[in-house]
Amino acid sequence: MSIKKALLVLAGILAIGVLSPVPSALAQAPQASASSSVLPTGGGAALLDPSDTVFLLLDHQAGLFQTVKDISVADLRSSVVMLAKLATLMKIPVITSASEPTGTNGPLMPEIHEFAPHAVYVARKGEVNAWDNEEFVKTVRGTGRKTLIMAGVWTSVCVMFPALDAKVAGYKVYAVMDASGDVSEMANRTTLARFVQGDVIPVTTNAVLSEIHRTWNRPDAGEIGKLYAHVSPNYAAVVESYIKAQDVARQSK
Repeated sequence: MSIKKALLVLAGILAIGVLSPVPSALAQAPQASASSSVLPTGGGAALLDPSDTVFLLLDHQAGLFQTVKDISVADLRSSVVMLAKLATLMKIPVITSASEPTGTNGPLMPEIHEFAPHAVYVARKGEVNAWDNEEFVKTVRGTGRKTLIMAGVWTSVCVMFPALDAKVAGYKVYAVMDASGDVSEMANRTTLARFVQGDVIPVTTNAVLSEIHRTWNRPDAGEIGKLYAHVSPNYAAVVESYIKAQDVARQSK
């Protein structure tokens, strides 16, 4: 009888587990998997895994650029171009979107799709928060990747809203601060604080490049070097002086 009672209790517990409602955010959360970029030394365990990453470039629109005050528009656009080039070089999926590209916010900057021709554009139906758009979320989930690198204009709205929602949905989320822009330094600072509170990781374009790069011992090192020169013109000068020094050394032999 004791065994029979125990089985009945166990059956009841399992029934409760099956019938209990599961929060939608948890039900939709991606399953964790081991990073393919972690070395036997443990190196890379805390860094980006390119095979698990997707870039979300949101609302980089001509009209909105005119309201950006916390970063120069030239630097902002340059950072976005670098991300597009990096995504193409590393074969990382890119998803772009805009809420009202035919309205006052203006069209998306064309350089994104120029330098990342594989990028997928998702048209929204006026939603300010891209995560409110079913097709956008479906497209993100369709990549099968669990690490989201987000950038956009404005940082406090078009990046922060979907970043926080994606985090709740179980994704690891990064916000690229210098590939994003906002209406003031105050807006940028308060957004940065909210990112940290919401466990969204703030980064720069150079950090994203370096985390994905990881080693110079690779066949595409030359192309990666060009991206560093893009991020930092001063680094381009370092490369030029090194190349010149190598030429001089060869000629002197």
